[in-house]
Amino acid sequence: MPRFEVWHHAQLIGWSELESGDPPMGVAFGLFIPAPAYAQVQALIRARAESDQSDLHLSVLHQGQALVCAGVYIQDFSADCGEDAIEVTVLGISEPPYAELFAQHAAAYWRPQG
Repeated sequence: MPRFEVWHHAQLIGWSELESGDPPMGVAFGLFIPAPAYAQVQALIRARAESDQSDLHLSVLHQGQALVCAGVYIQDFSADCGEDAIEVTVLGISEPPYAELFAQHAAAYWRPQG
């Protein structure tokens, strides 16, 4: 699976494989693996667990290219549920095209039923 880097301003704070998605909405999400720098923003992320995180200027890069999207949101429930309870969601991905980034999501969604 491809690796997607999650950035806070100019600092790498973690990555994800964005292993799940909603192709019609252009949404991808997955387990967030924190980098050491995540500790510097973790309290901010947790404080905004139920609110807008746009002021944090989070972005996602794939192979050095920023994804054009409506927003990036991190849900961190690790304090209550363990280290693997952090998820990142990328909303409204428009560039690169969703189907190019997540062919497996698109194929699974549009596969004929039956």
